[in-house]
Amino acid sequence: MQVRRRTLAKLLLVVFVGNLVVMGAGAWYSYQQAPPIPQEFVGPDGETVVTDEQIREGKTVFQSDALMNHGSILGNGAYFGSDYTADALDRKVQYMQSYYAERRYGEAYDDLSGAEQAAVDRLVEDDLASTDTTEPVDYSAAEVYAHQQVREDYVEQYHEGSREHGLPAGTIDSADEARQFADFALWTAWFSHTERPGSDHTYTNDWPYAPLAGNEPTAGTMTWSVIAMVLLVAGAGIGVWLYRSVELPEPETEGVSIPHPDDIDLLPSQRAATRFIPVAAALFLAQVLLGGLLAHYYIERDGFFGIGELLGVDVLGILPFALAKTYHLDLGILWIATLWLGAGLFLPPLLTGTEPSNQKRYVHALIGALLVVVVGGFAGIWLGANGYIDGALWWIIGNEGLEYLEVGRLWQFGLLAGFVGWAALVARGFKPLLDREQPYGLAHMILYAGGSIALLFTAGLFYTPQTNIVVTEFWRWWVVHMWVEGAFEFFIVAIVGITLVSMNLLKRRSAEKAVMFQALFVMGSGVIGVSHHYWWIGQPDVWLPFGSVFSTLELIPLVLILFEAINEYRALATAGESFPYSLPFAFIIASGFWNFVGAGVLGFFINLPIINYYEHGTYLTVGHAHAAMFGAFGFLALGMVTYMLRISVDPGQWNPRRLKWSFWLWNVGLAVMVFGSVLPVGFLQLETAFTAGYDAARSLAFYNRDIIQLLFWARLPGDTMLILGTVVFAYDTVKQRFALRETSVPSGIPGSSTISSRVLPEDD
Repeated sequence: MQVRRRTLAKLLLVVFVGNLVVMGAGAWYSYQQAPPIPQEFVGPDGETVVTDEQIREGKTVFQSDALMNHGSILGNGAYFGSDYTADALDRKVQYMQSYYAERRYGEAYDDLSGAEQAAVDRLVEDDLASTDTTEPVDYSAAEVYAHQQVREDYVEQYHEGSREHGLPAGTIDSADEARQFADFALWTAWFSHTERPGSDHTYTNDWPYAPLAGNEPTAGTMTWSVIAMVLLVAGAGIGVWLYRSVELPEPETEGVSIPHPDDIDLLPSQRAATRFIPVAAALFLAQVLLGGLLAHYYIERDGFFGIGELLGVDVLGILPFALAKTYHLDLGILWIATLWLGAGLFLPPLLTGTEPSNQKRYVHALIGALLVVVVGGFAGIWLGANGYIDGALWWIIGNEGLEYLEVGRLWQFGLLAGFVGWAALVARGFKPLLDREQPYGLAHMILYAGGSIALLFTAGLFYTPQTNIVVTEFWRWWVVHMWVEGAFEFFIVAIVGITLVSMNLLKRRSAEKAVMFQALFVMGSGVIGVSHHYWWIGQPDVWLPFGSVFSTLELIPLVLILFEAINEYRALATAGESFPYSLPFAFIIASGFWNFVGAGVLGFFINLPIINYYEHGTYLTVGHAHAAMFGAFGFLALGMVTYMLRISVDPGQWNPRRLKWSFWLWNVGLAVMVFGSVLPVGFLQLETAFTAGYDAARSLAFYNRDIIQLLFWARLPGDTMLILGTVVFAYDTVKQRFALRETSVPSGIPGSSTISSRVLPEDD
């Protein structure tokens, strides 16, 4: 079955518009259906317990003190601390049990007989089963008591400090702010046990799992899990059928004239683009070192191998988990994005043989702007999280405090401006190709992919600290997971396609067809598939079928990418020792493999609704995230680095040995970390959630179990290999950067170079 580029382009446009319509309508509907923030919660005597202003102020405390990178809210955030929603709900239940046990029987709940405990449990469940969402909301006397006690617990833990929980004193500056944070957490617990009007389930589809509060999986969760399993098998079959049926050319090395790096001109803007590499290497090294610290915090929650005590340094006070994780996440995004920016600026001269005037100067300016935003954003995070920025400025120039979107709003605008500037430079570089090709051509695809990253980033500007957390999370996931499951995947296939063309392994028009074909399924499933993040956070249950169906259909493009990786491996295996790009090719193949394992196998397992109900916010998600983010996107970025260096480094000084060591250290280290430590912890956590409730699976008692501590130690070899691989990589990139060959003077005539003379002709 043959498909034409024009047909694919039309289908891609239809899918893009369809996504906007569905998600736009979903945004409007979600605003209407978000859980309310009642003006008041009042006790039996009419006394005010908490107001909407206190709840909103509690959300501000939650963000400004970076608590989303210590624990999680509604299952979203870090896994080191408790989930605040589940924790507040569990504490509320326990204090209500204590209240009724004392009032009815004059004894502690634990001292009651089984029948008496059952009677108390029934009273608690009846109180929590209220469907009252009118204003003011009436609390029972037991709920008033529980609310007050939880407030004081949070003062003790988050203000006074709890080093066994990894919380230094003053995590929240004042006792009043800690109480406001408790009010916010208890509000999320309230709508997790309060039925949505007109339905038979709560606002969160009865999440978190807490039988004593009446929260158990809904019928819809079970039904759509079965449907998703059927679609999973069907999706795999469809992916294989499409790959076998659609005639798309595969990369070949036999009988192909592959341009040798020695024969390719290195232009000034390309040499300038290689400056992104050591910057990214430094960011990467900082990230993995912080990753090692974060992993060790699960074992020693207030130190690092006793070094702090030995030197008299308070490691936890200087670099608490929340701040370290904030930097770890942001650095992970930044080093990958930095390498993609560099690759996007390096590739145009390869395909056009020329560069615009002053392109080198503009590339240097973009690097400078990147450094300003990184330094400013990271300084703002530290100043904001430590309370040095007061008033409204804390989320403007400090830390916005939301996972993956921690930097202040000003720095987010800076990043957005950087993306726009990068797109303009890439467009300048590709202009000879853009002028000659159709709007669905390969150069256009690169711009569309990069532009979609910037476009989705704007969704992170649609909320403020005062916005309802459910609405905030709706837009945050537009940025985070539409990047990962839409824009980033689109960028991957576009970059791989254009790289294969520059290697002369695919013709340009063949690559355009392949990129559009895969992008069609990536965008068609991944954008709406983001809705699996909306199941338990207070969004309407209409997202349950959407998330189940489209998340499962994401298997189709991943099957295609896996087959591409297999065929690229076959091409590499037949290339022989003379093939000069075997190492970049190996990174591209590894990216396809880990994309399938991380996003495909692990992603689809945890996205079955019934599994996701119990595992949401556990170590199974950690395994999926590391394998998918570093494995897929990181390896692609590192492959582009290797390709850039292979062309740029003086032939007499090129030595791939160190990069090969890094390649294997990263792959083996990632496998050891994910399969030897992270996933086993996740499965035990899932078992605990099944048997003891979700809060127990996220508790300190779970993490302190002997088997869990042993598995955390088992992560050390994998983490060490990842760190060593990055150290070798950072050393090699700096060394190779000082061994670049001399640049050529651009001729100004498109098609004058080895590669461009083949790419630009109309009869390609």
